[in-house]
Amino acid sequence: MRTKTLLNYSPNFSTYRRNIKSVKYLIYHYTGMRSESKAINRLTDDRSKVSCHYFVKKNGSIIIMVPDLYEAWHAGKSNWKKDKSLNKKSIGIEISNKGHKFGYENYSKKQIKSLIKLSKYLIKKYRIKKSNILGHSDISFDRKKDPGEKFPWQYLSKKKIGFWHNIDENKLKKLRNKKISNSDKMKFFKFLFKIGYFGKILRKEKQNRLINSFQRRFRQKLVNGKIDQECLLIAKTLSKIS
Repeated sequence: MRTKTLLNYSPNFSTYRRNIKSVKYLIYHYTGMRSESKAINRLTDDRSKVSCHYFVKKNGSIIIMVPDLYEAWHAGKSNWKKDKSLNKKSIGIEISNKGHKFGYENYSKKQIKSLIKLSKYLIKKYRIKKSNILGHSDISFDRKKDPGEKFPWQYLSKKKIGFWHNIDENKLKKLRNKKISNSDKMKFFKFLFKIGYFGKILRKEKQNRLINSFQRRFRQKLVNGKIDQECLLIAKTLSKIS
């Protein structure tokens, strides 16, 4: 990795060494704080009990906060497919961004360029599958929104980072906002569970959060918590390739 790399170690990690084969997930976060310096301070403060392995600054520089073979505390309560508490099996990358609470902004070109280099390095090193490259909102949909709908998932997929559908954009536009039946709604959730999202029956409030999470990842142009024909087709397509 030729990207400028800095060291600023966090005390917030589990001290046992992981087996390299146990690392199977790559999780992206945004910092969600007013300033980059405050985010760095929080992630390196032993009172916060949160950390990450890598921090991507707005200028593209990367800070190493926890060595890979230790468990950083970044995912919290989380689920994907049959796995729970993903800290144990993942690498966490924090990307400097104010987030939805403080004026959500586009990620800088320098950030994305560095993120691509870092991700490719980690994917190769740990043989991480495309379907195991996730956002915090994917694994903790009921409480997290990051990295959000401005995160360039589709672009990253073209760089062989993560997965995306190949459905024609014009076809999707025609299906947007078109209502679906109750039976199709049930199919939609079954497709999501097959992709990897939390697979239990949920109350309506949590269902809406799950829909929002899916849209922030795979239907970023309209995040409204409503299932339409566009969402149904995307979910069906992804369930076959995940």
